[in-house]
Order: sequence, then structure tokens, then C-alpha cells
Amino acid sequence: MVPREKEERERRKRKIPNLHRRQGYGGHVRDPSRLPAFRITGLPLFHSPSPAGFAYSRVSPVNEPTPAPAPIPNVLAERYASAAIKDIWSQQGRVAQERDFWIAVMKAQRDLGVPIPADAIKDYERVKGLINLESIAKRERITLHDVKARIEEFSELAQRQFIHLGLTSRDLTENVEQLQVYRSLKVVQFKAAAALLAFSRQAEAHRDLMITGRTHNVPAQPTTLGKRLAMFGQELLVAFARLENLIERYPVRGLKGAVGTQLDQLTLLGGRADKVTELEGRVLKHLGFHGSLFAVGQVYPRSLDFEVVTALHQVGAAGASFATTLRLMAGAGLLTEGFQEGQVGSSAMPHKVNARNCERICGFSTIIGGYVTMTSALAGHQWNEGDVSCSVVRRVALPDAFFAMDGLLETLLTVLRQMDVFPAAIAAENERNLPFLATTTILMEAVKHGAGRETAHEAIKEHALAAAKAIRSGGSNGDIDLLGRLAGDRRIGLGKKALQAILAESHRFVGSAPHQVDAFVDEVKPLARKHKGAAEYKPGRLL
Repeated sequence: MVPREKEERERRKRKIPNLHRRQGYGGHVRDPSRLPAFRITGLPLFHSPSPAGFAYSRVSPVNEPTPAPAPIPNVLAERYASAAIKDIWSQQGRVAQERDFWIAVMKAQRDLGVPIPADAIKDYERVKGLINLESIAKRERITLHDVKARIEEFSELAQRQFIHLGLTSRDLTENVEQLQVYRSLKVVQFKAAAALLAFSRQAEAHRDLMITGRTHNVPAQPTTLGKRLAMFGQELLVAFARLENLIERYPVRGLKGAVGTQLDQLTLLGGRADKVTELEGRVLKHLGFHGSLFAVGQVYPRSLDFEVVTALHQVGAAGASFATTLRLMAGAGLLTEGFQEGQVGSSAMPHKVNARNCERICGFSTIIGGYVTMTSALAGHQWNEGDVSCSVVRRVALPDAFFAMDGLLETLLTVLRQMDVFPAAIAAENERNLPFLATTTILMEAVKHGAGRETAHEAIKEHALAAAKAIRSGGSNGDIDLLGRLAGDRRIGLGKKALQAILAESHRFVGSAPHQVDAFVDEVKPLARKHKGAAEYKPGRLL
């Protein structure tokens, strides 16, 4: 009996479905669509021929019941975000906000003449805290409509049917989502203020500590560590001003109905436009907004979501720029981001002290940049008065952008509180680079003594490159002595004593850096009064 026939007989004995029937022996499936669907416990459905030695006992047809899979957590929320942001975006919290919204609308409608019994409102208030997400999910699996499921759940709990009168789904969801965005922006504003104050403290503490300034990551001119920190603080200040402006003018959609005409509210309120305006005003007050969009369709413009996420990205960019530079400085041994007792840098290399928090900050910035791309695709893509093609994107992009932003700020604040600077290592780097760092000052002094700017520039460049090459290749003392080279060149017109005097005044090389630090500190100082508690805010412990 040939092996193929023997295998077929064994298969029939054991009643195993023949997954190989339409393929060559040992070959690939030619028509996988005709294979039965199977599920491996804990894995998604698949169509596949069984490999040799596969344990058929672990496979079950899809129509057989299987245990419910464990919930998959949102990594950004569970691992990185603080409770303040998670509470705003939790499903439990959202349902609670929606119920508060419905109750506020009912109260205003009743006051304006809609026949809603006071006892009905009390019944809703009595059960508004009874939130059963599993029950709501079961309803949604039947209705395939999330808002309808939540309406039915709340109404059945209250044994009443007075919520959502004259409302469309977007009257509920748009306003509540915008409330979530607004509250999240306020949290970001507070923590960004805390970060600015932390930058200010570190900049002031290192106001006069001269370091080797770098452009293209190559030694350029001296600056101070305080100025470098103030530089990134300045970037955050610009982003912070934009964030504050966005919060001040952020408009809510309001109660506009199915296509934005408020038809159903007008019908409820007897055609009284003044009552509809008052109703919307009372709802805005409940939400805490100052104004609404007055000529909007079913959805508010998705370019507003894009503006929110790009504002977050701009705030995060300042932190990422700082973190990138701190990673480079840590790699050169000039400082660390801090290293806690018990912390391990590497499972293989015991000596490692990695800038892992700064790496994380850069990663968060990348994530937020991804959500910028997602929301940019929604901006300018509205069909007529609105549709729900944006829904799946916004369900992910809006909360996750804030989770990432919160994680970035928490991590940034941790680094700014714990960073450890090594002045001796910085001084050693300065000494190694100082003759080269002073070349622009030497150039200006040469010009002041009558040298042509371009002539002196060419001469200094020739000697600097030759001396650097000699240092790197182990040349003689004469070859590596940049000052000696410059002093012997008539094109420059400065003797050795004059050059040594220039180097002796190293405080000159940092220019206006200390005063720029002072200006940054003065600019940031009022934030401590404006945002109470921001100066003392301590981030949560990081994983």
C-alpha cells in the first residue's frame, strides 16, 4: 500500500476531515476557500491545511462554544497614562457623562414647556450611577447601534421614556466627546505648565555651567547647560501659548439635530426659536463651554480634531527635542536622566545606565505623530451634513492621543526632577574642544585688528582642520598645537599672547546665554500663580 492510501485509510478510521484533499501531496492549498473554518483556543479563525503532527484535539469547529477571551488592555492607558486622563476616557466615565447630559437636557426642556414629569427626571437621577457595561454591550450586539443601546439601558433602569427627546445620536456623542477633549486639554495644560516650571528650575540651576555647544552634533561654540534647557523650554512655551488659545476658543457643537437645523427641538418647543436658543445655552452652561458652532451639520468639522491632535504633537515635540539631546549627552557621559535604587539598565550588561525614559518620550512623540496623520485624513473628508466614516478613527485617535500625551508629560516631568549632571565630565569635554570652540571669537578679534574676514576665516579653517587631523592620528605636539599654528600665520595678525588672553576669558564664549536663561525664567514664573499646584506637581511612579 502506498503512503498516500495508507494515510487516507487512517484518516477515515479516525474521522478526521481531509484538509489535503485538494492539494498535491506535501504541496500548497489550491482552493483554501473550500476548507472548513477552525479555531484554536485563544486565536482568531483561520483556514489552513494541518501540518504534520498537528494536535487535532486542540482544534474545534467555529460553531462550538469556546470560553470568552480575556480582555485586551489598552497599553497606552494601562501602562502609561495617569488616573486623571483614564477617568475622562473610560467607558464607565463616558456613560456617566452621557447620562448627566441627558438629565440636563430633560431639565431644560421641562422648564421650557416640554411635558416631562418631574418624577421622571428623579427616576433617571436615581439610577444614573447603575452602569452595567456588559448589559449595554449585549443590547448593542442586537441593535448594532451604540447610542440606541445606551438609551434603552438607561430608560429601562428608570422605567421611563423621556431621555433623548428631539435629539439625534450626534447631539449626544459629539457634545460628550468634545467635553472629554476639553477636560483632557485642561489636564495637558496643567502638566505642560508644570513641565515649563521644571525646565525653568533646571535652567536657572545650570545658568552659568559652560558646555560644548553643538550643531550637526559637532562641537561648534560654547553655551551653557542652562541655556540649552531654556532653548527647549522656549519651544514648549510656544506650544503652550497655542494650547491655551485653543482651550479659550474651543467651540462645542451644541444641540443641532439630525442635519444641523434644530428641526426636532423647534417642533418640541412649539416653533419657538428663542426657546431653542435658550435650551442650547443651558446645555452649554452645563457642559462648561462658552460658545457653540452656529452653522454646523450633523457633525462638527473634523478639522477641529486635527487642530487638537496637532496642538498635542507640538507640546510633545518640545519634550522630544529635549529628550533626544539628553540621550546624546548621556551617551557622552555628561549627565544621566536619573537612576533609581533597584533599577536595572540591562539584563545582560550590569554597568548600563540607559536613558530609557528619554527614549520613551521620543516614542510617545512618534505615536502622537501617527494620530496627527490619522486625524489629518478626516479633515476635509466630510460628506454633506456628515456620516460615520470618521467614527472608528476617532474612537482610537482621540483617547489614545491624550493617553500618549499624558504619558509623555509624566515621563518628561520625571526626567526633569531626577536628571543628574556631571560638571567634571563637562569641563573635560570643554577643555578638549576649547581651542576649536574659540575660533569664531578669534576670527572676530582678528577682524578688529585689521584682518580681512574671508582671509582670516580661510587661515583659521586650514589650521583647525590640520590640528584636528593631527590629534586624531596621533601627531606631534607641534602639529596639534592650534594656538601655535594660528600665532605663526600673518593672515590672522594675532600673536600667541593675544590668543592666550582670548582663551583665558572663557566666560566670554557663552555670549548672552546666562541673560537668555534669566529671560526664560522670568517668562515662566507667572505660571506658578496662574496654575495652582503646577510648581509642586509630582508625577506618578513610572514603570
